[in-house]
Amino acid sequence: MTEGFDFKTAKRTITESDLTTFINLGGLNEPLFYDASHAAAGGYRGRLVPGALIYCIAEGLIVQTNFLNGTGLAFMHMELSVKRPVFVGDTLLALCTVTESRASSKPGRGVVSATVSVRNQHDDEVLVYTPVRLIRGADFIEGDD
Repeated sequence: MTEGFDFKTAKRTITESDLTTFINLGGLNEPLFYDASHAAAGGYRGRLVPGALIYCIAEGLIVQTNFLNGTGLAFMHMELSVKRPVFVGDTLLALCTVTESRASSKPGRGVVSATVSVRNQHDDEVLVYTPVRLIRGADFIEGDD
């Protein structure tokens, strides 16, 4: 993971089941997420998807690329900004760009910062976040945790 490395994930459409499972699991009983007429009264065209679910789906799409799979040691920090509403039926993908990569204070580990832009089917940026992760390096020795 070197600075400037970038990749794009597969796409995923947000379903009604995704939304209801997530809001029930998290206890997010906000009418904006489960009441279409409430959302419409606020000027929205459909059932809104929480930014937290968008983030979770983007992270899942990133893991499925196998660029980071099996390398994670810690999630250290993140800033997140919701840019546009996402609705049930929207299709999302994530664009990830490594912005910094450096060795950590312990051998065999690196700190990788990135910018992740989540985009909908119209290529509108709907959410952006900046994860900082501690990952295994090529010289990582098992048991040095």
